[in-house]
Amino acid sequence: MNLTITDVRLTPILVADPPLLNTQGVHQPYTPRLIVEVETADAVVGFGETYGDTKYLELARPFAEKLIGRQVSDLNGLFAVADEVAVAETRVSGQVDVGGLRGVQTADKLRLSVVSGFEVACLDALGKALGLPVHALLGGKVRDAVEYSAYLFYKWAGHPAGVAAEKDDWGAALDPAGVVAQARLFKERYGFTSFKLKGGVFPPDEEIAAVRALAEAFPGHPLRLDPNGAWSVATSLRVAEELGDVLEYLEDPALGTSAMAEVAAGTGVPLATNMCVTTFAEIAEAFGKGAVQVVLSDHHYWGGLRNTQQLAAICRTFGVGVSMHSNTHLGISLAAMTQVAATVPGLHHACDSHYPWQSEDVLTERLVFEGGKVAVSDAPGLGVEVDRERLRALHQRWADDDGGLRERDDAAAMRVAEPGWVTPGVPRW
Repeated sequence: MNLTITDVRLTPILVADPPLLNTQGVHQPYTPRLIVEVETADAVVGFGETYGDTKYLELARPFAEKLIGRQVSDLNGLFAVADEVAVAETRVSGQVDVGGLRGVQTADKLRLSVVSGFEVACLDALGKALGLPVHALLGGKVRDAVEYSAYLFYKWAGHPAGVAAEKDDWGAALDPAGVVAQARLFKERYGFTSFKLKGGVFPPDEEIAAVRALAEAFPGHPLRLDPNGAWSVATSLRVAEELGDVLEYLEDPALGTSAMAEVAAGTGVPLATNMCVTTFAEIAEAFGKGAVQVVLSDHHYWGGLRNTQQLAAICRTFGVGVSMHSNTHLGISLAAMTQVAATVPGLHHACDSHYPWQSEDVLTERLVFEGGKVAVSDAPGLGVEVDRERLRALHQRWADDDGGLRERDDAAAMRVAEPGWVTPGVPRW
C-alpha cells in the first residue's frame, strides 16, 4: 500500500443559493465553494470541501503544491505546511467576515479553514485505502445517526428581477406566518423536530412574534434564534425574558465575548456562539467569563475533524455544551460533519445544516435526512461519491463568472435590490 500523495486538485465552483436574509444582507444567487482532491500513488482519491472565496483559493494553491510527496496519513503535518505558506499568501482585511458571519477574521482563521478541506480529503483517501470509514479513523462512532435542526430563514420569494438565478419552491417568508409555513415544509420534507431561525433581519419584536408562532405551531419542539450579534445587551436581555420559556438557546444575540457575558449574567437562557468562540485562543476568556453555554463548532474554520474532537473534549471539561454551526455547504461537508459528530460524546443539541437549501450538489447521490437525522455511513472514507460531470459544470459556472460572484458578499447582493443598502452597524437594535 502506497500512501504517498502524487496529485492534488483544486476545483472552485459556484452553487445555487436562495435569497436568504440575514443582518448583513441577502445570499447571492450563487456562492463559491472549493472542492479539494488528494490522490495517492495507488490512485486512491479523497475529497474535501471548504469556502471558495479568492482569499481561500490563493492560500490553497501553494498549500496543494507542498503536499506532493507527503504521506496522506501525515495529518499533523498539514498544519506545518500551512505555516510555511500562510504569511506570504494570506491577505486578510481584519474586518467582519460577511460570508461566515462568525466574527472578526484573522490570518489564523483563514489558515485553519484551508487546512480543514485538505484534512478531510486526506481522511477520505486514507479511509478508502484502509477500507475504513472516517469515524473509525477518529476513534469510532458512538451513535448510528446524527440529528440536525431545520435552519429557517427570512426569505424573499426569489432573487431580484433581472438577476440570473435558479428557481426554488420554498416561497417567501417575511412574517410569522411565512416562517411557520417554511418550518412545516422542513418537517414534512425532512422530518426535523427542532428549528432555528436566522434573526437580526427585522426589529426584535417581529422576530419574537415569529418564535412565538413556531412555539404554538410546534409545541415542545426545541427552538433557537440567531441574530448574529445584531442586538445590544439590553435588547438581548429583553428578548431572552420574552422567549425564555420556549428557547433551547439564544445564539450570539450580542457581539463579542464581553457583551455575551453581560447577557449571560442577566438571564437563565443558555447562550450559544459561533462568533465569539471560533478558535482555541478565544476559549479561555469566554469560558472564564461564563459568556457561553453552548459552542457551535464548525470543522471548516476550526481546522478539521480532529480539532473538532479536541474542541468537544475541552467543552466537556468545562461543562459547556457543544453542537455544530453551518454555512452554505454541499454533501462532502455534510458527510464530514456527520462522520465527526458520530464520534462526539454528549452531543445533546441537534446540529445546524444549510444542506436542504442547496438544490445543487457534486455527489452522485444526495445525502438523506430521515426523521431529521442523517445515518452515519460505515463505507470506506466519507462514504460518498463525486459526480465528475456535475463538478465540471459547477466549475464552468465559476470560470464563466466575471468575478462578481467569486466572493461571498451578502451586502453587495442586497444592494442589487436596495441600491442604498449599507451593512448596519452593531448593535442594530
